[in-house]
Formats: sequence, C-alpha cells, structure tokens
Amino acid sequence: MAAKNKTTYTEVSVADFINSFVDKDQKKHDSFRLIELMREWSGFEPRMWGPTIIGFGNYHYKYASGHEGDAPIISFSPRKAEFSLYVYTPSDENAKLLERLGKYKMSKACIYFKKLEDIDLGILEKLSKSTIQYINENHECGVCKA
Repeated sequence: MAAKNKTTYTEVSVADFINSFVDKDQKKHDSFRLIELMREWSGFEPRMWGPTIIGFGNYHYKYASGHEGDAPIISFSPRKAEFSLYVYTPSDENAKLLERLGKYKMSKACIYFKKLEDIDLGILEKLSKSTIQYINENHECGVCKA
C-alpha cells in the first residue's frame, strides 16, 4: 500500500492560519506580502496545503518509483524559526539566480530566510516564474488547476 501524501489541499483559511500560527508582527506582515506577490506572479489564489504550507496553483507529479500526488506550483511556509520557500527547480538559470537572492540557506529544494528584507524580491519573482515554467514543461498536468 502506498503512503498517503501529508501535503494535500485543505479548506483552512489562509488568513486564519497566519493570524493564529504566526506570532510575530513582522512575520505576519511578510507573510501577507508574500501572498500578494505570489498571487500576482502565479495568477492563483493562495490555498492551505497540509497544516502549514501556503500554495499557489497545483500540479500532478509522478516519480519513477511510482509515488505520485498533487502539489502546489509555488509555495511558502512561515515556520517558527524562519520562512521556507518552495520555488526552486534544478536549472542552470535558477542556480545563477540564487547567487543574487540575498541572505538565505538552502536544502535540496527549499530556500530558508528569516525576513523578507533579507532577500531580493526581483530575484524571487524570477525564481518563482522560472519554477512555474519548469513545472509546465516537465509535468503532465502543469498549471491546469486553479
């Protein structure tokens, strides 16, 4: 039996989540600003994915292992310690953009930063749009669901 995906769309209000989960005013402000920007860049309304991820749009993925599911196209989470951004795809263009992003840390596919002012929003926009394009070109469903 396949494992159930934990990160699925929920009916929780994004604003209610931010207002109840985020305990610092600056992080709340940054969260609502990120929502404005990602809505503009993606053309999608924000939706909660799992308990803490705010996603925009969605697509269907399937790995060679057979594991498959749905995920937001671009997303972020205002975690307690720092923000987590899910806007990165493995391309040469994105690797070059990261060099100019600002003050952040990176895991395999997640960008972490403390405050929105620590990163260059123009570069974040390019990363986000590049990710949307990559998903459109490399996944069967692309940006087909709002």
